[in-house]
Amino acid sequence: MSKLVVLTSMKDGVLPALTLLSHQVTTVQPSGNSVMSCIDADVVLVDARADLPAARQFCSLMAASHLDVAVILVVTEGGLAAISRDWGASDFILSTAGPAEIDARIRLARRISAAVEPDGPSVIRAAGLTIDEASYSARINGKPLDLTYKEFELLRFLAGRPGRVFTREQLLSEVWGYDYFGGTRTVDVHVRRLRAKLGELDSLIGTVRNVGYRFNPVDQERPVAAANGASGGASA
Repeated sequence: MSKLVVLTSMKDGVLPALTLLSHQVTTVQPSGNSVMSCIDADVVLVDARADLPAARQFCSLMAASHLDVAVILVVTEGGLAAISRDWGASDFILSTAGPAEIDARIRLARRISAAVEPDGPSVIRAAGLTIDEASYSARINGKPLDLTYKEFELLRFLAGRPGRVFTREQLLSEVWGYDYFGGTRTVDVHVRRLRAKLGELDSLIGTVRNVGYRFNPVDQERPVAAANGASGGASA
């Protein structure tokens, strides 16, 4: 028997067949303290049927908390196209799954969680910018940046994939979620705000004309001997 936490704001059964199993189930309403309710759980089932962006945000918070708890997304068939490995969930399951499949998914998720050694906090550094995923914070030369959640998510996403160009549509899908109904202009607005807050490091977020944006890392710790033979590139 496993200790399960089901995170949902819906009153209907997230997984109807779960009632046929003998697991200990606690249902928790999404809130700022939801992560704390998962500390003693073996597996957390996140209801992603109706609100995929909220489910993804919770997965990010769980990953940042470094709790040794498996997270399974409960989705509809329509939501399968949106989820990806970047979400940080251990597995997913359709809300229509039968008891045998549910039990198997829970059992396998627990084994994977127990077998994987937790990594240390992920920290991204570039040209004086430090992004700490564990604390959801960013600093420039030790000075904290006052970022909104979406600004941080956008910066972290780009910085975690240096040099790769992303279209506005791709950034909307990855950072805001596939069901976000705003236009691509919101990406431009957030990039402009990020650059303003980055100050002298605003060129870290580069514009690729007629395509989108990329993160331009600057290696300030390059050995002098290696740097002598290379000229520094500039980006507009």
